[in-house]
Amino acid sequence: MKKRILITGATGFIGFHLIEAALANDMEVYANIRKSSNTDHLTGFPINYVELDFESIYALKKNIEEYKYHYIVHAAGVTKAKSLDDYHKFNAIYSRNLAIAAATSFHEIEKFVFVSSLAALGPLSVQHAVLKDSSSAHPVTYYGKSKALAEAYLSSVKNLPLLIFRPTAVYGPRERDLLIILKTIKRGFEVYIGQKDQQLSFIYVKDLAELIIGSLKSALKYKTYNVSDGNIYSRSALGTFAGKIMRKKTFRLNLPLPVVNRIAWCLEQALKVFDRMPTLNVDKIQELTGPNWACDIENIKKDLGFMPRYQLEHGLNETIKWYHKNNWL
Repeated sequence: MKKRILITGATGFIGFHLIEAALANDMEVYANIRKSSNTDHLTGFPINYVELDFESIYALKKNIEEYKYHYIVHAAGVTKAKSLDDYHKFNAIYSRNLAIAAATSFHEIEKFVFVSSLAALGPLSVQHAVLKDSSSAHPVTYYGKSKALAEAYLSSVKNLPLLIFRPTAVYGPRERDLLIILKTIKRGFEVYIGQKDQQLSFIYVKDLAELIIGSLKSALKYKTYNVSDGNIYSRSALGTFAGKIMRKKTFRLNLPLPVVNRIAWCLEQALKVFDRMPTLNVDKIQELTGPNWACDIENIKKDLGFMPRYQLEHGLNETIKWYHKNNWL
């Protein structure tokens, strides 16, 4: 009998790769979608679709008891919202509702995985240090605060077979924020905020998806792990590698932080008319300028045998090839 898995956020960037990894592990996949969701990119997958009402613990519990999932991977959430209340609603309260439904259901699930973010911890303010799984949380954005709150909510739910993963910056095929950077590099520019050095970390989406799906069969519960490829990169590493792969000579442009903040504010005001939040917004700049996002992955390597297959240059090479092949770049 195949194991049944519910994947929330299934139409998103990470969700797509979670579906691929789950099918590769011979699982029966149930993808949570909204009525407004575009599922064209999922049509080739042999999967089932379900709609969940995250406002109602009762409705969520009923769905779990009806479909009898063995695993739940909760990857749904928002990365751009208009207010802290909206972030908390979609990222924290909805996560709590699903967790309570899973923990109180008559059908006992085997594992509940929450896809959090390194933003829940926030960056370190000093160099030559790393974020550990047990580091104190000091999130600097609304998004990070909502993920930290979600972790706290879920950790307090009794009888929930919980694993939490905090991926650092995730990149790979179908990711759209990185695409903006690559298009700029293709035009011959690398744009940076300010002059200060940074220590950055990355994780390729396929490594992340395989890790999460592989963890479902483990005996581990009640653990939280930071996830990266294990390396520490300078802030210019991505631009250097991307320029090399695309054979582009670039001009590095360092924009003063006050100028970028002003640009972000103007973008926010302009998009308010359309009830949208731009990718570059005042809140997000706090993450983009974080001094140190290096993280320690020794625990996850020891407990789950995690050995990332992709380092940044290798992952970017595969990503850029995909963008070109699919006419994204």
